[in-house]
Amino acid sequence: MGRRALVLFAHGARSASWAEPFERLREMAAARAPELDVSLAFLELMSPRLQDQVASLAAQGVDEVTVVPVFLGQGGHVLRDLPLILDEMRLAHPGMKIHSVGAVGEDPTVLQAMSDYCIKAVTNGS
Repeated sequence: MGRRALVLFAHGARSASWAEPFERLREMAAARAPELDVSLAFLELMSPRLQDQVASLAAQGVDEVTVVPVFLGQGGHVLRDLPLILDEMRLAHPGMKIHSVGAVGEDPTVLQAMSDYCIKAVTNGS
């Protein structure tokens, strides 16, 4: 079996501090799956861009990449932009399997954790 990678795909922002929770998420995922190359990539405003990160992984011999959009919902970036980027990367790296899953915020377990956090804010914040 070849080398596999997980790329957490976020929007990006002008402020470097915006990426800190995403970096912590990357670190947590890497600790849970040490057999994977876990990295973070961005749509815009920050680097590496998703295309650049996947090119770097291809150059390192990774042959399968799973892209996880760390977006709350399936908005325009996930529904329109990401499929175009994925197609572009598949053309650029024909020997690499590149696939994506839905936005992390659409997952029921993620929504449950967020709901727990919101309720805890009310019960602990009073």
